[in-house]
Amino acid sequence: MATHLAFLRAINLGATRVFPKADIQRVVAGTGFEAVETHINTGNVRFDTRMRSRARIESVLERAFAADRGFEVPTIVFATAEFAEVARHAERLNGAHPGLARHYVYLLKHEPTADEAAEIESFSGAKGDMVVTGRAVHALLKPGYQDGQVDPLGVVKRLGVATNRTRTVVQAIAQKWC
Repeated sequence: MATHLAFLRAINLGATRVFPKADIQRVVAGTGFEAVETHINTGNVRFDTRMRSRARIESVLERAFAADRGFEVPTIVFATAEFAEVARHAERLNGAHPGLARHYVYLLKHEPTADEAAEIESFSGAKGDMVVTGRAVHALLKPGYQDGQVDPLGVVKRLGVATNRTRTVVQAIAQKWC
């Protein structure tokens, strides 16, 4: 069995997209995945499965979530080793850019092509830098970027299916599950 992590996008935002941790655990376990755990109420799930295909795992989870909730829940899955590498990149980047106001890590369903990665990184500027590392994009936001703004660099729509977590949450999940 292999351990995977799933990151759910756009849940617990407003009254119509509610998906509590206990329900997430119940639905994931109901698909046949084992050793299901969640971390905080933002859609971070750990589980074991015999399935090897990331796309198949995502599809199984997305169908189960839609059936249970009545709305689509885009799901991005990482093997634990792959996610540990995302966390290592986040830590290195954070150390190389002291004084950041925020460091968001966008987790992508699909790895961008070289041209797509270059376009994403071209959004870097006075407010911060965008750095692509595989299926993760790091938004390294400088002081004064307008705290609280969801997409201060205007790049999110170019990422495809993605969800973000703070560097702190990425580090906590990697320490807990990887």
